[in-house]
Amino acid sequence: MNSDRDTYYQALLARDRRFDGWFYVGVSSTGIYCRPVCAVRTPKLENCHFFSNAAAAEKQGYRPCLRCRPELAPGHGVLDISATLARTAAGLIDAGFLNEADVPALAARIGITERHLRRIFAAEFGVSVIDYVQTQRLLLAKRLLTDSALPIGEIAYTAGFASLRRFNDVFRQHYRLSPSALRKHLVSDIDAPRGLSFELAYRPPYAWDALLDFLGRRAIAGVEYVADGVYWRTVQCALGSQTLSGWIKVEHQAARHSVRLSFPPSLAHAVAPLLYRVRHLFDLACRPDLVDAHLGELAGGMPGLRVPGAFDGFELAVRAIVGQQISVAGARTILGRIVTRLGQPLACPDHSAPDAAPPSELRALFPSAAAIAKLPDDALRGIGMVHARAATIHALAVEIDSGRLTLAPLAPITETLAALKAIKGIGDWTAQYIAMRALAWPNAFPAGDLVLKQQLGLPDARAVERHAQPWAPWRAYAALHLWRLAAEA
Repeated sequence: MNSDRDTYYQALLARDRRFDGWFYVGVSSTGIYCRPVCAVRTPKLENCHFFSNAAAAEKQGYRPCLRCRPELAPGHGVLDISATLARTAAGLIDAGFLNEADVPALAARIGITERHLRRIFAAEFGVSVIDYVQTQRLLLAKRLLTDSALPIGEIAYTAGFASLRRFNDVFRQHYRLSPSALRKHLVSDIDAPRGLSFELAYRPPYAWDALLDFLGRRAIAGVEYVADGVYWRTVQCALGSQTLSGWIKVEHQAARHSVRLSFPPSLAHAVAPLLYRVRHLFDLACRPDLVDAHLGELAGGMPGLRVPGAFDGFELAVRAIVGQQISVAGARTILGRIVTRLGQPLACPDHSAPDAAPPSELRALFPSAAAIAKLPDDALRGIGMVHARAATIHALAVEIDSGRLTLAPLAPITETLAALKAIKGIGDWTAQYIAMRALAWPNAFPAGDLVLKQQLGLPDARAVERHAQPWAPWRAYAALHLWRLAAEA
């Protein structure tokens, strides 16, 4: 990255938030590396060394800035990268995959050999898989030391270290102080029973109200609740043989260009997957400067519009199947019945923090693919859904539970779309909608959507597809803008 030092330095001088998370600057005079938006005095150019990721900076001996906190930077967008497979592996690492598995299993998960994974990972990030893993674990531990009152031993386990001794040794080696010294230095006033809260940054602008309205109008009764500018939902995360369940709260911090994620202490060990899923759900890695400029006039009425993701791919796919050819309100009714009949009650909601206790509207967990796969084929009948769609949901659950199908960000798009369409009852509209939200594929576009055809005044999906080509590779964002314009009309 240092071949274009002047460009990066100008972004650093301007503290340009469009570059936050896209590069880091190591300052040779201090041994510290920062985000480009750091509020400290800008170092001289001759003291700056630029890196594409935090792991590369730490490999060169730089320590993370305690002020701008590199662990808070937003991530990369899907289409702004050259090595999708390497980024897929990095995303799984960020979500804690290697806390329960090894590198060969990671390679198998994304469908390549371990040797090939190591090669493309080093080419993309400039560091080995192990170096990257260690940096992510250290940054997560640093975040937990700073933002929570969890015991240091529990932090070591949550961050993925095999032992407290190993954690202390690695932390001291990299950051030149012990975990306890860092916590003492920060003098946090965090109170453990009040739960855990984490800040997740984004690149402005961010059309928060529009995204929250989209989620609110589709909220599943018992599982999600939106009120007073805040999003709540029940969650469950599988960690090896253990499954943790509870609730999360997400609220906007406009002045800080971030959202705040809060959840009870009972979910502490699921920090990594929760952070990863919320980043996806709220599309925090988006580059609105690139997207809005490409879409031009279409995006002019609402800059910073995001594509709502999904907390769980199976849940989103069920939404898409249920929503085929019926209204949003009708789909919500059926989804609520599915939760009532098959969802697991939210056992003993954690009210240890009265000021952040979940609302009474959160009552249940959405049924998992494994749970529905084990049910008889006719288990979904009698709730207002035609038999064919019930059979499609059951078939989808079987495919996901078997491991033959994965609905998560950065899953291989061509193969996943083909696997979805091979399930009877899933056509192009449903597959594209799933790709848009569950797979985080920014070029997904449900060309057969009735509202899109009406908004564009075109007769069929083929004509809509041709019309949408200039919006590539951001057609998912174009679809959101078209739906927005139709709702405003």
